[in-house]
Amino acid sequence: MFRNQYDTDVTTWSPAGRLFQVEYAMEAVKQGSAAIGLRSKTHVVLGCVNKANSELSSHQKKIFKVDDHIGVAIAGLTADGRVLSRYMRSECINYSYTYESPLPVGRLVVQLADKAQVCTQRSWKRPYGVGLLVAGLDEKGAHLYYNCPSGNYFEYQAFAIGSRSQAAKTYLERRFENFSESTREDLIKDALMAIRETLQGETLKSSICTVAVVGAGEPFHILDQETVQKLIDSFEIAGTEEGPAAAPDSAAEGGSAAEGGAASEQGAPAGEGVAPMDI
Repeated sequence: MFRNQYDTDVTTWSPAGRLFQVEYAMEAVKQGSAAIGLRSKTHVVLGCVNKANSELSSHQKKIFKVDDHIGVAIAGLTADGRVLSRYMRSECINYSYTYESPLPVGRLVVQLADKAQVCTQRSWKRPYGVGLLVAGLDEKGAHLYYNCPSGNYFEYQAFAIGSRSQAAKTYLERRFENFSESTREDLIKDALMAIRETLQGETLKSSICTVAVVGAGEPFHILDQETVQKLIDSFEIAGTEEGPAAAPDSAAEGGSAAEGGAASEQGAPAGEGVAPMDI
C-alpha cells in the first residue's frame, strides 16, 4: 500500500506538496457505499445505498439524525462516521442549551471541518476516513454541505459521494437546475433515480436504500421501508414513460454542481480492492 517514503506519516510533505495519508483517507470515501444529497429552497433529501458484507449480516447505518433540523449521510468508514455524528449531536445540544435556539448549519459544518483538519496536522492522529453530506434547514433556508477528510467543506445544490457515485453525479448534473423549485416529492424521486444509477443494473428496492428528508415544517426523519417501496413503485412507472426532463445543453452547464467536490479529491490515488474494514 505504501507509495514511497513520504506516505508513512500524515505530517510529512512530499516534494510535490502532497500529503499522501490524507489522500488515502479520501480514497476510503470513494470505496464506501454511495450517498446522495439534493436540496430545494425548502427541503433537503439524503439517500444512501445499504451494502451488507454478506447475505447473513445486516447493513451498517449510513444516515444519522443530528438534530431536528440537521442530519448526515456518510460514505467511508462507518465507525468514523458514528464518532463525528455524535460530536455534531453534542455541539447542537450545547448550542441549544446556551442560546436556546437551533445551531446554524453553516457554523456546525465549519466546526466539523476544523475537527477534521486537526487530524491532518498531528503526527499521533490519522485523518477521518469518512465523507459526510450534511443536510439542514435554518433561518437562511435549506443547506447541503459536503465535508471532506482533508478538512475542506463545500456547499452544493446536489452531490454524490462513494463508490460508483460518478453515475449519480451525471444524473444530478443533468437536472440540478430544476431542484431549487422542486417539490418534496420531486426531490425524493430524483434521489431515488440517482441511487438507481449507482447500482449498475441491480433492481432498486427499499431494502437496499435509505432515504431521509428535512424541510420547512418537517423535522429530519428517515422514511420507513414501506413508504420508500411505494414511492419506488410509482416512480419506476413514471420513469419509463417520461425519461430525462432536462434539456441537452444543461449537461454542460450542470458541471459546476460537482466541480468543487471533484477538485477536493483531485490527485487521490486509485485504490486496488476494498478496505478491510466495513465501509
